[in-house]
Amino acid sequence: MNDLCQFNDAIEKTAANYVSLSPLSFIRRAAAVYPDRTALIYNELRYSWQQTYARCTRLASLLKHFGIKRGDTVAVMLPNVPAMYEAHFGVPMVGAVLNAINIRLDPEAVAFILDHSRSRLLLVDPEYADVVEKALARLEGPKPIVINVSDPSQGEERLIGYLEYELLLAGQPELEDWQLPADEWDAIALGYTSGTTGNPKGVVTHHRGAYLNTVSNVLAWALPQDVVYLWTLPMFHCNGWCFPWTLAAIGGTNVCLRRVDPEMILGLIRQHKVSHYCGAPIVHSMIADAAVAVQEKFTHKVSGLIAGAAPPASVLAKMEKIGFDLTHVYGLTETYGPASVCAKQHGWDQHSLEERVRLNGRQGVAYPLQEGIAVMDPVTMKPVPADGETVGEIMFRGNIVMKGYLRNEAATSEAFAGGWFHSGDLAVVDADGYIKIRDRLKDVIISGGENISSLEVEEILLRHSDVEIAAVVAMADDKWGEVPAAFIQLRAGSQLSEDALISFCRENISRFKVPKKVIFGPLPTTSTGKIQKFMLRQQLRTDLST
Repeated sequence: MNDLCQFNDAIEKTAANYVSLSPLSFIRRAAAVYPDRTALIYNELRYSWQQTYARCTRLASLLKHFGIKRGDTVAVMLPNVPAMYEAHFGVPMVGAVLNAINIRLDPEAVAFILDHSRSRLLLVDPEYADVVEKALARLEGPKPIVINVSDPSQGEERLIGYLEYELLLAGQPELEDWQLPADEWDAIALGYTSGTTGNPKGVVTHHRGAYLNTVSNVLAWALPQDVVYLWTLPMFHCNGWCFPWTLAAIGGTNVCLRRVDPEMILGLIRQHKVSHYCGAPIVHSMIADAAVAVQEKFTHKVSGLIAGAAPPASVLAKMEKIGFDLTHVYGLTETYGPASVCAKQHGWDQHSLEERVRLNGRQGVAYPLQEGIAVMDPVTMKPVPADGETVGEIMFRGNIVMKGYLRNEAATSEAFAGGWFHSGDLAVVDADGYIKIRDRLKDVIISGGENISSLEVEEILLRHSDVEIAAVVAMADDKWGEVPAAFIQLRAGSQLSEDALISFCRENISRFKVPKKVIFGPLPTTSTGKIQKFMLRQQLRTDLST
């Protein structure tokens, strides 16, 4: 036996020297170290870390009461309220998998997710009762147990069935004997991404990755223990980019926000001395516009993470005017949210606004605990030169990459081809090693932080009897970052108007996916009939600039 083997093989893992990595560790520590520190604020509610931990363990006890066990899926359709935060701990405490559903989806999409995930239990806010009831009606197999999470601040509510979250929670003992997963590779969450085809794909993430990206958030943002974090980012987005677990790791304070309301946000920042928040460009822009309108100036530092499309110059300028500090991050559902960060260098703040926008608007470098990020030729799997010109595909490798797509081996194999996760985003590498997205390989439109599949929108457009050919591309938008624009070739003799087609889309698809502009005329195609979308994008840019 050589020296290397004696160190690697002769010493075994034991309970004394090895514990599975799981973000559940963080809340147990927060309750022990900061028992009286405020953990959650929502309207008039205040929960300490000790109280929050107790509520999470009672939720775990409640789930066990309903027969939920390791490997089962628990779905939630909730806004950013305390129950949503508690689910990020209570569900995995019993070994179950949290499936946080996008609250903006239509009944058809919700039904598919409930069915595909085989969700056994569903926590739902009464605000979404109509959508959920329609979704449940579409299910042919077993339906999940539905528990209503009532909100007294919303007035009269319509419940689905008779089970109510707070009443059930009050009757449950704390689950004191919950355990960390025996295997850190166990699934902790399931999140659905729209992708580019009709049905969304279920992204399975694990305890190890969630733990590591939780810590990555602390490192990338240099988070102190006295953070007051405002939940402008939906927790259904990649589990809030792992920030539910991050706030427990540092014993910070969560300020819950039911919906994005700029005036309310300003009030909460002022009242609670909010120090950090995250969101898509539109969220930051709305906050800045509201602050400028009332000439609001804050006496304390406020930092924000911005993701989605690259932040427009106008947004960065507005944020600077009100004294907010923005950092650009980039990632996907498959990478637990942020997987790269535009890490700021000394001296950048001395440049002109135009240059600062260019520097800070890039996708940047690998997140602290993401092993690798590269821009490579997807065929040869060789890195592109750092010349700012050669285009390749952004790829990730490391512990902060999903396990795979639920019951979709083909898509998983394709995503991991060559030993890297293929993002589908095309980018260049600047001379300083920072990555900059140039286009999207799969034509996914990012609008206000939401992914919109162009193929999905095209499919809806083609359902109209007057539409012969349809193509959807991203159109720049000051408010949303990007919105869908549709190019339509009508059937002979049709007099279909833009308003009529948009109304048709609104009846058949979620409103945020509806094209904001429709351009009629013959579409450019190749000799084989493939639509030349690059020409449509060029036409759109020309039309908008004139």
